[in-house]
Amino acid sequence: MKPHDMVARLRPLLAAEAAAEAVAAGAEARDLEQAVWLRLLERLQRADPPHDPARWVRGAVRAEARAVRRAAHRERALRRDPADETWPGPEQLALASARRRTLQDAVRRLPGRCPRLLTALFSPRDLTYREIARELGISQGSLGPERSRCLGCLRRLLGPEVAPRPRRG
Repeated sequence: MKPHDMVARLRPLLAAEAAAEAVAAGAEARDLEQAVWLRLLERLQRADPPHDPARWVRGAVRAEARAVRRAAHRERALRRDPADETWPGPEQLALASARRRTLQDAVRRLPGRCPRLLTALFSPRDLTYREIARELGISQGSLGPERSRCLGCLRRLLGPEVAPRPRRG
């Protein structure tokens, strides 16, 4: 049987088998179909066509469904960001470091007094508004509005680089 004839004859059977196995495997029927077509193409390229194509298709669909189930069983979705873990491992440390670098680079690119103001606000010395105002040489009353403006600029700068977090409350 020619490959073109085989494909035409097997198409409805493969679609039905993939649809039947997809739900139990937790996969899309089209994905199973595509994987089986690929396996068949590989066999045909090796000049090793199946002796009983219909039986081979049924077995190949079941094998692909089992592989999908095994992969789903081994793989787990992350429930939260690895950088937020309590006991940081190498991945968490690398992610946290990358976040800090991104934030520091963005703060340096801010206009006017914003880099100095935000650096003072983020300081590990935990400065009060009075100390920050004295250090920057501006009135304490203007710190709040200035801080809001600078944080807005920072949000706009980081928008494309950092995914927004969901709102609380």
